[in-house]
Amino acid sequence: MPRPTRAMSVAALTALLTLTTLSTAGSASAAGVNYAALGDSYASGLGAGSYTAESGSCKRSTNAYAYLWKNAHAPSSFAFTACSGARTDDVINNQLSVLNSSTTLVSISVGGNDAGFASTMQTCVLDSDSACINAVEAAKAYANNTLPGKLDQVYAAIHAKAPNARVVVLGYPHMYKIGGSCIFGIGDTKRKAINSAADVLDGVIAKRAANAGFAFGDVRSIFTEHEICGSATTWLNSTTFPIEESYHPKASGHSGGYLPVFSAQA
Repeated sequence: MPRPTRAMSVAALTALLTLTTLSTAGSASAAGVNYAALGDSYASGLGAGSYTAESGSCKRSTNAYAYLWKNAHAPSSFAFTACSGARTDDVINNQLSVLNSSTTLVSISVGGNDAGFASTMQTCVLDSDSACINAVEAAKAYANNTLPGKLDQVYAAIHAKAPNARVVVLGYPHMYKIGGSCIFGIGDTKRKAINSAADVLDGVIAKRAANAGFAFGDVRSIFTEHEICGSATTWLNSTTFPIEESYHPKASGHSGGYLPVFSAQA
């Protein structure tokens, strides 16, 4: 009896030490993360409410996916410089100062404002089907012809300043459920056009991110059935007040959509 008991004690002690080592290693890894969240209104959390006082017109929300990830993982440092309305040049000029060789994780969404997201949505909501389609085609042309070079500049600048970081580039969701019903809203012709613009934009962003060696987080599938006119649990604001929050993710879009996609890539 003494030998089996002793053997079991040694085995139990070994298992305990192994679990303790793994737990300590995991904690050390989480504590060593230096995270910077960059980008436009889809990164800052415009539309999700609960904006930080220091962010002013940048509308950085404590409900944004970056802030939620920070709260869940307690990184060693967290720099949140995403800003509503930001274009690629704004990211380069105003957001990259927080990056350095110690930065280990970066998230970013940018490109929609460069392609004229706000003006295209305004045209599609207020004007005719043909005007909407023309605006969407112009946005697609910009995304295909001009945006790649702009994104390359941003991604190269991020890599230069944070060469050791894992960079996760987040895309944009489809805005509308095709065939869905809304009491007020636009028809399927416009909805299809707007969604097709998101597809082109995401395709361009994904390719440039891959070329830069960055990860891409595609949120289109996880937003399925949560688009505008999709269900009672839509994760996106339709036309709302304040008007600037229109067509942006709600808090539920960040917690249910963007956060899990980012977490899987981070």
